[in-house]
Amino acid sequence: MNPTEIKSFPSEVLAKLDTYVYRLIDPRGGETFYVGRGKGNRVFSHIRAERNSDAGEVNDKLERIRAIHLAGFEVAHVIHRHGLDNETASEVEAALIDAYPGLTNSIGGVGSDDYGSMHAKEIIDRYSAEEAAFQHKALLISVNRSAITRPLYEATRFA
Repeated sequence: MNPTEIKSFPSEVLAKLDTYVYRLIDPRGGETFYVGRGKGNRVFSHIRAERNSDAGEVNDKLERIRAIHLAGFEVAHVIHRHGLDNETASEVEAALIDAYPGLTNSIGGVGSDDYGSMHAKEIIDRYSAEEAAFQHKALLISVNRSAITRPLYEATRFA
């Protein structure tokens, strides 16, 4: 059976699959564009969602899937881990989201801001930082990774 012909898991597989983490891949260049976790036939539901969506529901992921289909290809996928509990699946998903910059995921992985990809210096700074003692009223705004994709002013407004 051709891998692109698979549209769902057989029932005997579904009974053993449990929670899994997967990547969606653009076959035109081999680029990973989405990482997710799910149960059942979740990995295949994205493709059906694109075909059944109207213009008002389109996001970056669905636009990418639509472009792949218009070019005459099918979305490729990889199941990275299966048979997971929800907590472990969240950790695996977050690690993969951190590993593939430029994804169409609308949010980062669970805990990525606190425990995600960092240089050793960032970890040292985080855990050995002196506690701040403010002399005046202060408002702290965390822009997290949104400052990577937009100007700082816009990231602050977004936060």
